[in-house]
Amino acid sequence: MKYRRVLLLVLAWSSAHAAAYGISVQPRAEPVMTVNMQINQQSFEVQLFDNPTAKALLNGLPLQVEMTELNGNEKFVDLPQALPNNPQRPGNIHAGDLMLYGSNTLVLFYHSFSSPYRYTPIGKVIDPHALATAVGRHSVAVAFSARQGLR
Repeated sequence: MKYRRVLLLVLAWSSAHAAAYGISVQPRAEPVMTVNMQINQQSFEVQLFDNPTAKALLNGLPLQVEMTELNGNEKFVDLPQALPNNPQRPGNIHAGDLMLYGSNTLVLFYHSFSSPYRYTPIGKVIDPHALATAVGRHSVAVAFSARQGLR
């Protein structure tokens, strides 16, 4: 009984401490849908998470965009329409993460690093090992398309 009380106090303190610093303690959304991403004749599978942002992106497919280089680790594009957002501070960004910055900036990360910024997770590239080479150092055309049977 005493152990349970201590455990509850520790969990409550951890949650309050994390909230005070804007750190999300929610588990990362689980991937449930897969779409295709085409970059310079190279195909990548992207697992979308089960959240309103990913579903809104999926409903807007097919999507062809010109993504702009930023910071040597990401490509971004401002979408014509805002998507639902629920930004979180991920702390660590991983190569292959697909996220939304603000309400309409789609961001594809091709290197891993630590970040204090807040993003809404959309999905992740299943096998990002060739992603940095595919996107190159400049702007790049990227096409997203739904796999057969999705929507």
